[in-house]
Amino acid sequence: MKHTKFSDLDREAYISLATYRRDGRAVETPVWFARRGERLYVFTENDAGKVKRLRNGSRARVAACNVVGRLRGDWIEARGRVVDDAVTERDAYAALHAKYGWQMKMVDFWSRLAGRIDSRAIVEIEPGSAA
Repeated sequence: MKHTKFSDLDREAYISLATYRRDGRAVETPVWFARRGERLYVFTENDAGKVKRLRNGSRARVAACNVVGRLRGDWIEARGRVVDDAVTERDAYAALHAKYGWQMKMVDFWSRLAGRIDSRAIVEIEPGSAA
């Protein structure tokens, strides 16, 4: 199965998000995602490695994968950033809830119970290569 643009990923449950260390090595992580227009949105812990790497550089790539990260499509070059505005965060969560429904509600429930819901970050991914 070949995926060459973000809209090709709509039926996928997971993408592998590759972010890059300062030495250029990629770190790949399977994540839930939702698309709004030409951007993908991912939620994660604010202190996760992918967040730290994206704060150091926007270079990223994505590919369809399964829950353990086995690729199901081709890599798509991208740029990522950590979202810092409440409106985009709200829209991203709305898209994630629309896509994952009860599963996302369960993740939110357990995150609230564990006191981690406020330590999340939203990552915005757009197509193209990072400069």
